[in-house]
Amino acid sequence: MKKVAIGSDHGGYELKEAIKGYLTELGYEYLDFGCKAKESVDYPDIAFFVGECVATNPDYVGIMIDGVGVGSGMVLNKIPGVRGAVCWDLSSVINSREHNNANVLSIGGQFIGEGLAKQLVKKWLETEFAGGRHDRRVTKVMEVESRFIKR
Repeated sequence: MKKVAIGSDHGGYELKEAIKGYLTELGYEYLDFGCKAKESVDYPDIAFFVGECVATNPDYVGIMIDGVGVGSGMVLNKIPGVRGAVCWDLSSVINSREHNNANVLSIGGQFIGEGLAKQLVKKWLETEFAGGRHDRRVTKVMEVESRFIKR
């Protein structure tokens, strides 16, 4: 897991730019799906591009940063194959990876400072899925998704 799809809306632009530099420091490659400036954009568009990359490229995980993180999380979880986690602290980051095998992290650029965001991103990227009893539950989550796709 050395490739990251990253994106933000205008509310997360500055934090995204800081995280990109940090990803390089940590040895990760990234694709930036926007936005490219502080001008207003619609988070669903960017979240879709990040999620689509993760869903279609198993070598990628994703990071999406909007104002709060919740809106992008909602979009991400509509994309088949994406398990997006909205996280605000280290406990939720660890749980999202260990127990839920999240493949996209969604955070709020207007609520999380750069220092904490870097800690969250690093821990999220380093944390492995625990498998075991959690594997059964993640499989059930994906089965719910497949029931709706077949309709």
